Amino acid sequence: MAENAQGIDPLHHFELHPIVEIHFAGIDLSINQAVIWIWIAVATIFILLTWVGQTLKRFPKGKQNVVEATFDFLMKELVVKVLGEDGRPWFPFIATLFLFILISSLLGLVPGSFTPASNINVTAALALMVFFTVQVVGVRKHGLVAYFKGFVPPGVPMWLLPLMLPIEFIGQLAKPFSLAVRLFANMLAGHIVILVFLSLIIMLKSYFISVLPVTGVVIMSAFEIFVALIQSFIFTILSASYLKDAIHMAH
Repeated sequence: MAENAQGIDPLHHFELHPIVEIHFAGIDLSINQAVIWIWIAVATIFILLTWVGQTLKRFPKGKQNVVEATFDFLMKELVVKVLGEDGRPWFPFIATLFLFILISSLLGLVPGSFTPASNINVTAALALMVFFTVQVVGVRKHGLVAYFKGFVPPGVPMWLLPLMLPIEFIGQLAKPFSLAVRLFANMLAGHIVILVFLSLIIMLKSYFISVLPVTGVVIMSAFEIFVALIQSFIFTILSASYLKDAIHMAH
């Protein structure tokens, strides 16, 4: 009875279950389905780019044209326009973020797969990586004292500093929080809707009535492709804008 209930419970799909249990110094390092699909996403990106790189042609077409157009878009829209010309060295970081989120999200549409971005631990790890990268870049660019002084607008009276500093600190912490929650919530919500339609197909057990949930699955799957593209773009462009603020401090 419990198994049947789990079969129609959309949230059951998002529960993490250890495939290989690993515990070290009291820390759970077990390998679960999220880890497996992160590896698959990374391997997919590596294989795809290696395949395209080994078959480069002077006049691109097909897969090479798609990859080159994607990289050209990322360079122009997410690097040069946001970071400026001197931000070109950050292209590998920006492109890796975009491709990983996009490919892992698209792989999550494969029946029986798992979407890493639908787990808050994964999106939080990505957001924290961006957060600490931004802080390190800001400190290296401006120095520790000058960088943290930049958090306070010039001309602020000394008596306001005890109020301004906590507000600025909370604002900095809100950036990775918003990055993580936005991506997690959008990926989770879309996949829950798809699983609800799939559960309806199982529950109804009628070919005639099941036409509606099947249609819903098709429509939502197509919409999730669009969401994956948008969320990958939003996460990456926000990350680039945070880098820009650290490199080109406004004050």
